[in-house]
Amino acid sequence: MDEKEQLVYYKQTGDLQVLGKLYTPYMSLLYGVCFKYFQEQTASQDAVMQIFEQLVHKLRIHEVDNFKSWLYVFARNYCLMELRKQKGKMHVDIEENMSESEQKLVTEEETKWTEADFDKVHDCLASLSPEQSVCVRLFYLDQKCYKDITEETGYDLNKVKSYIQNGKRNLKICMESGKNGK
Repeated sequence: MDEKEQLVYYKQTGDLQVLGKLYTPYMSLLYGVCFKYFQEQTASQDAVMQIFEQLVHKLRIHEVDNFKSWLYVFARNYCLMELRKQKGKMHVDIEENMSESEQKLVTEEETKWTEADFDKVHDCLASLSPEQSVCVRLFYLDQKCYKDITEETGYDLNKVKSYIQNGKRNLKICMESGKNGK
């Protein structure tokens, strides 16, 4: 079975051996992702195991098209959430852990995110039109390309690009409106 078939089979049966076969090839990749954030061998190894334990439930409820990409994003988000929980205990240089495209979007002033900032993003995403919200989430959070978003949503390619561009602009306006009031 290829990866897609294994995902479908696991979702139907919950067979942990199938999940193990899916997960094993990516363990070293995930260790690298975790080590980038935690900078500690033991914490990174523990995180790889914790991610697997969470996958047991997550993969049964989420629809996953590209397992490697989804797993990378899931692992990155897991690490960031763990770091948020341990706030004050560990320092992570956000600039070093961002991709070049993400760094272009973020100014130095905006690198210090608080719980309120995450809540504001969530609220601002909810304020976008449904089309913009879906396209922005798929593009930035799920890291899908225009073609994949077009296939998944059924929207025209130019509409997808427009929804992302306008959604990003509206999201920025919404976010900045909260900062001016602080």
